[in-house]
Order: sequence, then structure tokens, then C-alpha cells
Amino acid sequence: MRIENELKLGFKDVMIRPKRSTLKSRSQVTLEREFKFLHSPKTWTGVPIIAANMDTVGTFEMSKELAKQNLITAVHKHYSLEDWKNFMSNANENEYKNIAVSTGTGEADGEKLKKIIETHPELSFICIDVANGYSEHFTEFLKRTRDLYPDKIIMAGNVVTGEMVEELLLSGADIVKVGIGPGSVCTTRIKTGVGYPQLSAIIECADAAHGLGGQIISDGGCKIPGDVAKAFGGGADFVMLGGMLAGHTESGGEIIEEDGVKYKKFYGMSSETAMEKHAGGVAEYRASEGKTVQIPYRGDVAHTLQDILGGLRSTCTYVGAARLKELTKRTTFIRVQEQHNEVFS
Repeated sequence: MRIENELKLGFKDVMIRPKRSTLKSRSQVTLEREFKFLHSPKTWTGVPIIAANMDTVGTFEMSKELAKQNLITAVHKHYSLEDWKNFMSNANENEYKNIAVSTGTGEADGEKLKKIIETHPELSFICIDVANGYSEHFTEFLKRTRDLYPDKIIMAGNVVTGEMVEELLLSGADIVKVGIGPGSVCTTRIKTGVGYPQLSAIIECADAAHGLGGQIISDGGCKIPGDVAKAFGGGADFVMLGGMLAGHTESGGEIIEEDGVKYKKFYGMSSETAMEKHAGGVAEYRASEGKTVQIPYRGDVAHTLQDILGGLRSTCTYVGAARLKELTKRTTFIRVQEQHNEVFS
């Protein structure tokens, strides 16, 4: 047993200090970035925000809407091969270049991924997603996937420490997903005691990734547009959103009406709800590590996207960043006192 005494911070523990700016308007800010990757020869240009691969968020309907503004959707892994065929037969180039095929690490997952990629070779992104990215099995699956698909852009995670980011990049990942336990419907920290404050995880993991020429995704913990800005300010190359994109017309799940108010269900993919739906229940050797909530129905996601992207542009104007890429270089975080955290959470 050992204790690390260095202070670790989450989004609510800091604010971004404003700086002198020559920008006259939010319209002068460019949010699109062009990325080259460590392993894949492909390039990608767009706004580096990703809809999470949850079946209440990462839907084909969501991908169509996000692609209009060049955002990525990590499509959840529970669509059938027929569902993929139907979607791709009607998708345009901008839509399929902005979606990632999500997969677990089981044998059946690998076979399904192979069939999807063989049938639709034009897809660029693969998202290998597990709760615990520290297992040898996960790393071995990543290595095999890289060998099978040398040209694909591979996202892999989740981890929260620099040394594991480096290992995943060296094992074939182009982008590493960072975050354990910060999500609004994730209970990993409650059930296991395992986790890492998200902002510190971003700062440390970005430093490790950028030293090798890789990128990271901040996955989880963003509740408001200001959190998205803090994630980018901390060095994240991409930011993945779950709860902020749930509850919309394009999100998964039916609309529920109670006392005249409309809701949609939102749940973690390790929750009892998800495991009942996709795995026949919670296995006797494990506990659920997610919860289920009802989110007031928010209408079309386009309005929420405008709020998120508008807030991000505004952050850039406050610190004088004409391009999103410049935001981290222009960011100075100031710690806020603990008793004030509730105001900004």
C-alpha cells in the first residue's frame, strides 16, 4: 500500500482565467482541427467532440445530426449487421467518415467487427471500449486489431494514467480514451473505490500521449459547456459526451410521459438496465457499475450542440484563442475554494 499526496483536480475545482484578446467576435473562432495519427495513415478534419458509444447516445440518428457539423459519433456496439447495412446504404460520405464502429474485446465482438469492416471498408474509426483498460487481455485485443486493420484510426480505453496511455499507443492505438468513473451515470467510484479526478487525468495523460505523437479523448465528467472547454484547455484532443447528448430526439430509447412531462431513459452501459437488455442480466460474479435516470426530454440535439459549440467559441474569445488547437496553450487554470464548488458543478 502507498499513498500519493499530490493534489488531483476535477472540472469543478478550477476556472479558466481570462486573458487579453484581439478577437472581436465568437465568429472568428475556428473549432475544426485536422489530425494526423500515430499509426493510421488517414487524416481527419472536424470538430473533435464525440457522442459516447452508449445505446442511449451513440445512435445512427445521432450520427446523422452530428455529422452535419463534422462531429464524430461512436456508434454503440449493439446494432446488428443488418442495421449497419441499412444505415450505410443511405449514408453520405460526410456521415460515414464521422462515425466509429464500437466493439468489446470478446471473440464474438471481434468477429462482428470483422464483418462490419469487410462489408463497409470505407469506415475509418474503430472504438475499442472496456471499463478497465489495464487488463492484458485488452492490450492483446488491441494489438490484434491493429494488425488486422493497419489503416484504421483506433480509439481504445479507458485508462487514467500516463504509463498506460503510452502502453496502449505502443500497442496500436491512435487515440486513448481517458476517464474512469467521472460519468454522470457511472458508479464505478462508488462500487469499487477506483477512479481519478478527470482534469488531472487529462493533463497527465495528454502529456504522455503527445510525447509519443498520439492523442487522447476526455471521456466522462462533462456536465455543462464550461466543462468541455476545461477538458480542451487541459490538453484533451477530443472530448466524448454522454449525458449532455442524452434525452434528445436522436438519442436512443422511447419517450416516457409522467404527469404531463416527457422523459427519456439514460443509463450507464454497466448498469443493471443495460445488462438486462443486452446480456440477460447481471452475472453472478459482478455488480452493476452504472445507474439509470430519467432525463427531461430535450427535443432536437441541434439546439444543445449550438449551446455547447457556442460556449466553446466564447471560451476561446476570453483567452484569445483564434483556433481550438490554441486553447490549451492559452489556458491558465485557477483553483476555486472548496466551499464554492457547488456554484460551478
